[in-house]
Amino acid sequence: MKKSIVLVFVALMLGVLYAPLNAQVKFGVKGGVNIASVHFSDDVIDPNNVTGYHIGPMIEAMIPVTGLGIDVAVLYSQKGLEFEDESMKTDYIDVPVNLKWKTGVSVAKLYVAAGPYLSFRAGGDKKWDLIESQIEAKSFGAGVNLGAGVELLNHLQVGVNYGIGLTDNYSVNKVGLGDLNDGKNRTWSITAAILF
Repeated sequence: MKKSIVLVFVALMLGVLYAPLNAQVKFGVKGGVNIASVHFSDDVIDPNNVTGYHIGPMIEAMIPVTGLGIDVAVLYSQKGLEFEDESMKTDYIDVPVNLKWKTGVSVAKLYVAAGPYLSFRAGGDKKWDLIESQIEAKSFGAGVNLGAGVELLNHLQVGVNYGIGLTDNYSVNKVGLGDLNDGKNRTWSITAAILF
């Protein structure tokens, strides 16, 4: 009995170690539209959505038969907020790492994806002066992604993604009072990717 358990355990471990070596790897380019806003910890301002874009290379590695894999990208991404017909756009380098699951036939597959992302401020507006307040973009952020979509003919993916900032991406300073509160990015993205 013990030998059977050991043999099953060894077979499972070899399968887990062998699966990544046998993964189907595809490279691609991903791009799309961001509909972004910022959620502040206090109601200092009530910002509106701002429209931006994202684009960059990606890699997808799927384990055959299981439908499971990972999707990693490096995206140049615009986010920000709008208030009283003025907008603050901040450019980031986003690095999402998503666990992905696909199901379907080779002509059309549905997928869901989720995972963490890191954001590094790369440009755009750093500070924005409002009446008696100043909003400042921070240099680093992190959050989680939730997404779903469809893959057509094994090469074209179209989907929607929601990014939830977990760290503070913006701070609001009141003139004479210092730092009042912080804001986190919230971003809806409509994405298309071409895989090679």
